[in-house]
Amino acid sequence: MSTSSAGPPPPADGLLSAARRNLRELGHGLSHASHPSTPLLAGAPKLWQRLLPYVVVLALAATFIPVTITVLTSQYGVSGALAGALGVAQAAPLLMLAHRPLQAWWIIFPADVLGALVLLAQPAGRDESWPWTPPGIVAYLFLLLALGLRETRRTVIAVWAVTGGAGAVLHLIAPDRSSGSALLLTILGAVVLVIGGAVRERGVAQRRLAEQETISEAERAQRTLLEERTRIARELHDVVAHHMSVITVQADSAPYRISGLPKAAEEEFTAIAAAARESLGEMRRLLSVLRSDGTEGDRAPQPGLDRLQQLVEATVRAGLPVELSLSKELGEVPPAVDLSAYRIVQEALANVVRHAPGARTRVLVATDIGHLVVLIVNGPAAGRSSPLETSGTGHGLVGMRERVRLTGGTLDVGPLPDGGFRVAARIPLPPAAPPPASPPAPSPSEDL
Repeated sequence: MSTSSAGPPPPADGLLSAARRNLRELGHGLSHASHPSTPLLAGAPKLWQRLLPYVVVLALAATFIPVTITVLTSQYGVSGALAGALGVAQAAPLLMLAHRPLQAWWIIFPADVLGALVLLAQPAGRDESWPWTPPGIVAYLFLLLALGLRETRRTVIAVWAVTGGAGAVLHLIAPDRSSGSALLLTILGAVVLVIGGAVRERGVAQRRLAEQETISEAERAQRTLLEERTRIARELHDVVAHHMSVITVQADSAPYRISGLPKAAEEEFTAIAAAARESLGEMRRLLSVLRSDGTEGDRAPQPGLDRLQQLVEATVRAGLPVELSLSKELGEVPPAVDLSAYRIVQEALANVVRHAPGARTRVLVATDIGHLVVLIVNGPAAGRSSPLETSGTGHGLVGMRERVRLTGGTLDVGPLPDGGFRVAARIPLPPAAPPPASPPAPSPSEDL
């Protein structure tokens, strides 16, 4: 009685398919460059850095073409014409290393193999290097370095394997002529390719890190902008809610304050009050969306220009010498402009405390041809002082720009020649209401 057990299938098919797949990938790497034909260091910021690869390849070609020809004729006894052709084929493609190193390899490598076969037909000398000549080895190492700096790991492994395989085959063809240069080039080539690949991968990692930092900075700036807009919207809610509440109260009390109103007018006031209440409810629901989870709305009234003196005094107590100049001709300022002007001064003083502690600072608030002008100028930092607000009041210049943009004004910020900083906001004011017309004076004839 015979028993048979079903075991796992032999892994030969899997190994063969993996080997074929790897060979196809290596062949694709040898035949397709992994980068466009842009010169090495093409993105360098300085001109001499961009020209450096061309200078290097010109120097290599100018050096190795005559050296290779001279070595082939004097040391190996090759005829002048054949030595010139081999020297040009083996060294002239070094001019392509700056932008097309893989294509240069496809010219130099067959030329080196052909040169080894040509030298095999020459009489053997005692100190000759075969299959690779000394200038050929050095030039080939520069080629491998260029490949390691530009090509992928798959491509450089394929180049190294083909180079080592060619050296092994040539050694087997004429082992008595082989001087160990094939093994030397294989070892040195591996070292050069590893160095070039490490430099290339480090550069790729740095570029990716820089791109990620740029993306993160853009996302951070966008998040800061959205947070500041949300904060401004929460603050302006109080301003708008106050006016809507006044409208509601006036509309509700109109029938009691004004006697003899027709029925249609009373219904109109009732509709106005209902619409105002509905608008207030919609604003509260919108504000609940803008607020973060678990946060409460501010109960205190929003500050304005009337509280600038308190803000300046608190800043002075924190160690920052501040001078306030507040025009007496300000008059009535719209609530949104009033709040924006206060926040701009607050953010500017907070920035001075954080970035220029001890700097003398001047704050000017005045009117100028239908505009409210807010100017904060500070000198260079004079010393360290404790910050006024350790948690910050917003996002600095981002908040200022958003507030000025909201009110239709302009903002001018920038450093000063003496090392200080200047913040200038110009916010339009609504036109002043014309004064009520006074009744005409009675003429003398009317008094009689």
